[in-house]
Amino acid sequence: MPIRLPFNSLLVPVRQIAPRIAAAKLSRYSAAIVLLPLKPSDEDWAAVPHGKVLRQLYARKVQKEGDCCHLRVGARAETLLVAVCPAARASAFERLQTAGKIARAIIDTEPESLLMWQQGCSRETADAALHAALAAVQAAAFRLATFKSKPKSRAPLARVDVALGHKLADLQVTLASSAGNNLARWLTALPPNTLDAAGYRRLLKELARHLRLTYQFYGEGQLRRLGAGAFLAVSQGNGTRDAGIVRLTYRPRGAGAPAVSLVGKGICFDTGGTNLKAHKGMLDMHTDMEGSAVAVGSLYALHALRSPLAVDCWLAITENRAGPLAYKPQDVVRAHNGTTIQVIHTDAEGRLVLADTLSLAARNKPRGIIDYATLTGACVYALTERYSGAFTNRPELRDLIEAAGASSGERVWCFPMDKDFDTDLESAVADVMQCSPDSKGDHILAARFLNRFVPKPIAWLHLDLSAGSRHGGLAHIGTEITGFGVRYTLDLLRRGWPAN
Repeated sequence: MPIRLPFNSLLVPVRQIAPRIAAAKLSRYSAAIVLLPLKPSDEDWAAVPHGKVLRQLYARKVQKEGDCCHLRVGARAETLLVAVCPAARASAFERLQTAGKIARAIIDTEPESLLMWQQGCSRETADAALHAALAAVQAAAFRLATFKSKPKSRAPLARVDVALGHKLADLQVTLASSAGNNLARWLTALPPNTLDAAGYRRLLKELARHLRLTYQFYGEGQLRRLGAGAFLAVSQGNGTRDAGIVRLTYRPRGAGAPAVSLVGKGICFDTGGTNLKAHKGMLDMHTDMEGSAVAVGSLYALHALRSPLAVDCWLAITENRAGPLAYKPQDVVRAHNGTTIQVIHTDAEGRLVLADTLSLAARNKPRGIIDYATLTGACVYALTERYSGAFTNRPELRDLIEAAGASSGERVWCFPMDKDFDTDLESAVADVMQCSPDSKGDHILAARFLNRFVPKPIAWLHLDLSAGSRHGGLAHIGTEITGFGVRYTLDLLRRGWPAN
């Protein structure tokens, strides 16, 4: 079922306008958000349209920072006005979480236009809250693909205006990360008979044409010649011969070798292979390509910002199927970098396809590699779906890695990567076991396994996306598929990672 990328709907247009808001101007909007301090002054209320009516409601409903109230204003009650008291000392995650609830309530009323402004708050508090509100509105207004024969019509939000007396710093960063997140969620939610390997490649070619990226595809034949036996072990069970590794290349003018390579696990459907999953474990395995979608979304955001960094994006695209040709426990395969691997469990396919993809990405000697994967259930058990796991070969950068999670609102936690964990992967017949026969610390062992395929001079960060899916959403994202990682990546790279 062919489908086109939603370039025109990834973002609602946003503009800044003059800060003075009168009742007549307010009435031209379907909805509005005004930020107010906990105890607005008489001057603040005098400056807010319909302040006399709103003041009484605000006093009753807003008892602490983070609270809000709403009412209909105007001659025909045409405008939904939401008054919010932003929290001055909230974390980025908390601000996004609050903004998400408000944004979804507003979008449910199907507004055509939205106004945001502040009155009486400190500049720092107001700007942070406005960024959170913009991200939340962009996420709530975006619609994932639907295949209903009679889809419910819904009026789209056409524009968002922000009334401020100064330029909102980093506005384009918030918008770029929102667009990248929306794209990542849209790709991840597609059904597996639409986003199979061939369908995914078609969409990536469309993306490359639209953004003027270089597109390169390594099919099974070429991967065989390159010795990428770990990837091919997984893909050999597919009924079609269309799996492979895609490389997208973004080069700003004058750039040469990649500064950063983004690597994504793109398992379009995961049956578990010969070690077949149970029904509930397999039901949502079309989302096992979310790591690749986050890599694509991050690349899209960097391109939107006209990043000065040269970026490669490597995507390992295949299914993991059961069948007479599927790989088996105790097979021994040879990876692209020459490492021999003893297969233990065919449902640990992600680390195999990533091994060869990381090795290929490393050939171009980027300063840093970030890989994204919905890799292990162990990471979910360790962190729940509120955080994602971080693993790095640069332990001295742990504070920077976790700080990017705190300031982006996409929180990560760094796990240990001590060498002695490797003893659990020692093999009697090959260089390394794919995983251990038991499941203790599988998220750590998976990272230690992947570490073998990244040369030491390259800074490497592995994100196990335990927060990639969460019932009820996460932070400002209301859908179960969160697209976790795009905001994080932009924050991390803007902090100067990698430092070497």
